[in-house]
Amino acid sequence: MATIYTHQSSNTRKTWFLFSVFFVVVIGLGWFFSRVYGNVNILVFAVIFSSVMSFVSYWYSDTIVLRMAKAVPVDKNKEPVLWNIVENLSITAGLPMPKVYIMYENAPNAFATGRNPEHGVVAVTTGLLERLNKNELEGVIAHELSHIGNKDTFIATAVVILVGFISLISDFFLRSTFFGGRDREEGGGQVQTVLMLVGIVLAILAPIAATLMQLAISRKREFLADASGALLTRYPEGLASALLKISGDPTKLRTANNTTSHLWFDDPLDKPGERTSWLHRLFMTHPPIEERVSALKEMAR
Repeated sequence: MATIYTHQSSNTRKTWFLFSVFFVVVIGLGWFFSRVYGNVNILVFAVIFSSVMSFVSYWYSDTIVLRMAKAVPVDKNKEPVLWNIVENLSITAGLPMPKVYIMYENAPNAFATGRNPEHGVVAVTTGLLERLNKNELEGVIAHELSHIGNKDTFIATAVVILVGFISLISDFFLRSTFFGGRDREEGGGQVQTVLMLVGIVLAILAPIAATLMQLAISRKREFLADASGALLTRYPEGLASALLKISGDPTKLRTANNTTSHLWFDDPLDKPGERTSWLHRLFMTHPPIEERVSALKEMAR
């Protein structure tokens, strides 16, 4: 596994740097809001609530995601090809055999979840099994196993929690401004007004900045999983072909939503054939297909 995942270290350092920025933002917002309202209990409540949500998300995120996707465990006797591909690639990558799930969806797609490699899960749609040949299917499975090996599933969960926490505090602040902050006589009229205005601006910008950071991490991890998956199969062309075939399929995922779109192999909310504007590209959870395919073709040379 060391050979497959050697180039994850620099990306991991950058990711944890972004996590540190998240924590600084959370602490800064909490301090600022408590100063505006003169009530530290607001921050204490938010921290306790986010801690409970973090616990639930960390330990049960895979179960929640699988239920949202309506995924069911795979019977190895009914899907021997899929089972054997996952098993063989897991052995090659030096990873524990993940649980294998299937979704009865016509749209070809897949995702991985689980808080660590020992609790990894790979889920695929029936459309993926029907439309891809063996080399392409191996490329997709290798990509998802690379997410597990690179510990992306944990990172995705952690980032979602942090973004949710920032949005929670910001949303609370915006709503509470309608009821006014603490008494002006306590904080000084002009100073309090300035604090309120700055607080509103921060409350608006914080979740936007947090979401952009989340999407940047997601896109970066997709490139890394593509590269690791191509090294695992030693056949980048298979993964590139799968990307083109899946991204060009117009079939919609019935269970797709904004909450889980970043987990899928290909963005289920992105419509094929449409030009991607710079604004839409800014909020995409995945890199453009042409960039992913180009990177894989470079590896094949």
